[in-house]
Amino acid sequence: MRLRVNVLGIESGGKPIVFLNKQDADEIGVTASARVRINSKRNELTAIVNIAPKYLKKGFIGVSEEASRALSLKRNSLVDIEVATFPKSLQFIRHKLNGKRLLYNEIHEIVKDVVQGNLNEGEISAFVTALHIQGLDLDEATSLSSSMVETGKQLKLGKKIIVDKHSIGGVPGDKTTLLVVPIVAAAGLIIPKASSRAITSAAGTADRAETLMPVDLGIEEMQSVVKRCNGCIVWGGSLELAPADDIFVRTEYSLSIDPLLLPSIMSKKKAVGATHLVVDIPTGRGAKIKSIGEADLLAKDIIELGRRLGIHSHCVLTYGEQPVGFTLGASLEAREALGVLMNKTNVPDLVDKACHLAGAVFEMVGKKNGYALAREILHSGKAEKKLREIISFQGGNPAVKTSDLVIGEDVFHLRARKAGEVLWIDNSALVEIARAAGAPKDKGAGLVLHKKIGDKVSNNDLLVTICAEKSRKLSRAQEILSEQEPIGVGDRREMFIHKVKEAPVVRRAFVLDR
Repeated sequence: MRLRVNVLGIESGGKPIVFLNKQDADEIGVTASARVRINSKRNELTAIVNIAPKYLKKGFIGVSEEASRALSLKRNSLVDIEVATFPKSLQFIRHKLNGKRLLYNEIHEIVKDVVQGNLNEGEISAFVTALHIQGLDLDEATSLSSSMVETGKQLKLGKKIIVDKHSIGGVPGDKTTLLVVPIVAAAGLIIPKASSRAITSAAGTADRAETLMPVDLGIEEMQSVVKRCNGCIVWGGSLELAPADDIFVRTEYSLSIDPLLLPSIMSKKKAVGATHLVVDIPTGRGAKIKSIGEADLLAKDIIELGRRLGIHSHCVLTYGEQPVGFTLGASLEAREALGVLMNKTNVPDLVDKACHLAGAVFEMVGKKNGYALAREILHSGKAEKKLREIISFQGGNPAVKTSDLVIGEDVFHLRARKAGEVLWIDNSALVEIARAAGAPKDKGAGLVLHKKIGDKVSNNDLLVTICAEKSRKLSRAQEILSEQEPIGVGDRREMFIHKVKEAPVVRRAFVLDR
């Protein structure tokens, strides 16, 4: 059937979607969520069908922005529509649901169909759920990683050694990438850092970096920046590197599960050409990984998967029971990191973590005393100079000062109600409060911590400052604060935490960071 195009201007979350009048759908023989093959003069595409009987005239096909871009369609152009063949990958998804181990060609077919839009959301959810329930062995993880790389773009730098750093996430305020990248690049190593925006956190690395410079670069722009100054910090979502991963992550987020952690990490690193990788595994009560034993098992799998993909990988276990540094939120965190690079702000835990990670990178490639070398580069000002180079080449202001980073002016101060010391910090509660205040969308929203675990506290001492750009969001953050206790203050000899007088509503924190 030949239909006339109506470009709707609707973003459909990455998948090509089309809308048909019910009469046209009946004539073709499709229903909602079925698939059609669209043929234009230049290309062809499989898309998911939606029915819009009242808003679309007979003889027209409404297309999403994704479908329009893929086929270079213009309003009123003509396309041919036919029923798409049944995706072979659905059979393989059923195999996984039944507990069968999938082979490379089966996994590759699934990933290819995900990227090409041949599978709808329910079918992708079934695959992700099957991986969660049935498990994912290292052979399958290797096949998934390779397939996700092969179905997307790849960065070609032509260098023998390319290093990268990644954190599995779960700890708020982790702005170490803003230090590690310039430290490593200042030492002459190539580090093309593609980072994520916040998914469940108060700020992702791309959100923090965006307060200093543009991060939505294309792959050619990224390549140019890296060739000029050894490093970059860009948003991975604009690069089309391992695009299937971005689709899987959206499904994982909606289901609050994370079975694709390993292939998600390693596919992106393989796509940028990394030969050496350091993975930060924050560990502890407030982190995604709760125990050292669990962290060691994850590290073992990361190292083996890296070996299979040709990426020499080391893991660094770090303390994850409280935020890194004193700030949560994009501008607040960027300001803190810039202050450290300028040697104007003293943040011992941030410096220590960044230097251990950068030091691990140095030692992987044969440099000695990596931690000491990282500290020397940081304190000498070389890292600050390198970050300003990166900012300049990515289109930012290389002379940016900490005072240029605007913070929300609506504030609320949480004070201690008794003396003692900080016994614990609830990371997930702090993140929930920061997000209620507007983070990460409002760059100036977030939290400032005035005390951390082990610090002495007097009655009425300032514990946390909430910053917001809008008063209504500050009020929402205060409401959440009234329901939760994000910081525990007391005597270390006290055994009492709190009473439970009725069946509590227990909210299990789900952390998904890339």
